[in-house]
Parts: sequence; C-alpha cells; structure tokens
Amino acid sequence: MLKSKDKKKIVAEHRIHEKDTGSAEVQVALLTKRIDELTSHLKEHPKDNHSRRGLLGMVSKRKKFLKYVQKKNQANYEKLIKKLGLRK
Repeated sequence: MLKSKDKKKIVAEHRIHEKDTGSAEVQVALLTKRIDELTSHLKEHPKDNHSRRGLLGMVSKRKKFLKYVQKKNQANYEKLIKKLGLRK
C-alpha cells in the first residue's frame, strides 16, 4: 500500500502541469510503484494467489495506459519508460 507522502512525491515527479493528479503518465508511475511492492511481497509469499491475481490486473492496466501514452505522444512515452526503467 502506498503511503500518502510517497504518492504525492510520485505525482509531483510525473505530473504534466501544476494541478495534474490523474494523467496517464501519473497513473503509470503509481501503478509501477505498486507493482514493484507487490512483486517483492510475492517473492516472500509465493503461494499468495489472490495477490498474484491483483498484480496481473495492475500489469494489464499499466500496459493499457502505456499504449495510450504511446499513441498520444511518442516523446512522452519514450521519456516515461526510460524514467521508470520499463521495457518496451
């Protein structure tokens, strides 16, 4: 679970304008953080299938957001995946 302080920091790093809290870029960054946390949880608890299902849903949602960003603005997409350390 993301803490409020961490979430505000991620939003501040990835926002497009001053009041941006829900753009696709911000959503991808937040999902990436949650995916990283859940992945480390699943390494400790490999039989936690309920969390694994949630992880797969988050990965799918992030993939859809990334496809949208790529279609909308290729330069932002390239910058975002480089900043987050994601593969194409």
